[in-house]
Amino acid sequence: MSAPAMGTDGTGAAGGAPLLSVRNLVKHFPVRSTGLLRRDVGVVHAVCDVSFDLAAGETLGLVGESGCGKSTTARAVLNLLPATSGTVEYRGRDLTSVPKREMRALRRDLQIVFQDPYASLDPRLPVNEIIAEPLRIHGRYDADGRARVRDLMRAVGLNPEHGNRFPHEFSGGQRQRIGVARALALRPKVLVLDEPVSALDVSIQAGVLNLLDELQAQLGLSYLFVSHDLSVVRHIADRIAVMYLGKIVETGPADQLFTGPAHPYTQALISAIPLPDPRKERARERITVVGDVPSPLSPPGGCRFRTRCPTFAHELEEAGRRQCTDVVPELVERGQGHPVACHFAERKSLL
Repeated sequence: MSAPAMGTDGTGAAGGAPLLSVRNLVKHFPVRSTGLLRRDVGVVHAVCDVSFDLAAGETLGLVGESGCGKSTTARAVLNLLPATSGTVEYRGRDLTSVPKREMRALRRDLQIVFQDPYASLDPRLPVNEIIAEPLRIHGRYDADGRARVRDLMRAVGLNPEHGNRFPHEFSGGQRQRIGVARALALRPKVLVLDEPVSALDVSIQAGVLNLLDELQAQLGLSYLFVSHDLSVVRHIADRIAVMYLGKIVETGPADQLFTGPAHPYTQALISAIPLPDPRKERARERITVVGDVPSPLSPPGGCRFRTRCPTFAHELEEAGRRQCTDVVPELVERGQGHPVACHFAERKSLL
């Protein structure tokens, strides 16, 4: 897969309009007190000012630790969670403001594959009915509906003769293939893949990733691939956006981020990927972060990563620390070849 050229703001393709455009997306959750008279006592800052583009036929990997806001971002992009502010444009239509009737029609083009392949499938329905359900809901299960379901099962590597079986009769990898088939039933243009292989064994992961790669080539799909595992994202993504505590801290072409990450958080994630060569593994530079992720109820001012940043803790003088504490670093190109939200960004080779 070839990545489109980066725009000047690092959000995506420079040539031509993107298929999906997210700008300044914010999602906050109110925290209410307990008791009879419940009132708002705080706000969870789950997603804060996130922007990116997704081009036709492209895969954008959205990565970060658990709790960084990536799954919330994915659901807000699909309008499964209402955004607090910001815009999500699909082919020029802002999904955050369209009426429910129009949003239902647009959902044919925007589908999701969930993390848990068992919890996302109705255990009371046979597989052929699970795959047919979107067709029935949108009035597209006609005389060819049964044949369409069989074709979908073949497309994801399942035997159509097993369509009368129930989800519990399939393995984890097969259940995830069922979820992919269901998502493809309406011939979407964009698939949001929310940790689609994290619940699977490594050998099964490879099969599902290869399937997704083949389907993208055949159908021209665009993927928003959400994952905490950079080694998985490396094999499927054209571009990568790294999230930390609700914000994107670095984004760029996948090859560029892996060969020269510039943000300390990205460097720590990449340095945690084991190398197959024991000698290289022992000799490589390790970058580690200390402490716990701050609470999204009250994120740090300035740079959100500074409380765990090895650069802040060991390399900066007082003036530099003050800058990190007082000034929020913008996600801009700083001479590193791609945008990075760090005042003291420096590319390092870690693989």
